[in-house]
Amino acid sequence: MLVPGVPPSAVDEPGWSGDARGVTVPRSKSKPELSAFLMAMRARLRPEDVGLPVFGNRRTPGLRRQEVAQLAAVSIDWYIRLEQGRVGVPGAAVLDAVAQALVLSETERHHLHLIARGEAPPARHIPAPVSDSLQILLHSMPMTPAFIFDFRFDVLAYNAATTAFFGPDFTTAVNTAEQIFLDPGARDFQLDWSRIAHDTLGNLRANLARHPDDARLNAVIAGLRQNSPDFAQGWEDQTVQERTSGTKRVHHPVGGIMTMRYDVLAVQDGSGQRLQAITPANAQAEGALRAIISQGNGLRVVG
Repeated sequence: MLVPGVPPSAVDEPGWSGDARGVTVPRSKSKPELSAFLMAMRARLRPEDVGLPVFGNRRTPGLRRQEVAQLAAVSIDWYIRLEQGRVGVPGAAVLDAVAQALVLSETERHHLHLIARGEAPPARHIPAPVSDSLQILLHSMPMTPAFIFDFRFDVLAYNAATTAFFGPDFTTAVNTAEQIFLDPGARDFQLDWSRIAHDTLGNLRANLARHPDDARLNAVIAGLRQNSPDFAQGWEDQTVQERTSGTKRVHHPVGGIMTMRYDVLAVQDGSGQRLQAITPANAQAEGALRAIISQGNGLRVVG
């Protein structure tokens, strides 16, 4: 198959090669790191680990190249050249097939894409409950409101300080994006509502690009577009934003006007979970937060 914009004779010259599906692509230089990595991943597997029968004695441990090729549904010739680092830039889909054949972890899959393609692979969501260690981390911060949410902005877990700060209605039934755009009290509590809303909308759009087929995420966005004129207008602006840290002013019914910092930390396990921690930005906010948490007043406010 010819490459658009490349003379037909060029594909037969050094510097060009075929990929696993027969598509002609530029040939890259030999990649010793890729070769070493693939051989190591292959050597650690036995045929029975991947559901293949075992025939006769094996002189070397691990899967044979033809077995990996069979599992990945690619030609043995292409896989040999891949392992030798003599192919062009392989496609993301065929690399994922190889990663699945070699039973790579998400971290190993990411590494394979980087050394074979020079870029990170497409994000892949791995559903998972909030881990015990994250739960312990949450509850080890008694004076810091902190909660865990996913890429849909659904709250998954929170600590007692969060309940004291946001009120008893802040539960795992909350979607913070819906709360910001649909709760009438949000603008009274969030004094920087326009900026927070803009950042939230931008995060949702970025998340949709990573998870375009997620039914819950699409339902959240559809509901917001239908029920919030502000969200519907902002969505048409094509805003893309990653909100990971910043400051915001809130008007708390007990603490008054407080300037707070927030930091969003990603959980690196493919689950798409984030931990958000809220801390005071000055001495006045620190004193007010301590008083709120100590009282455990349970007033309803909007976060």
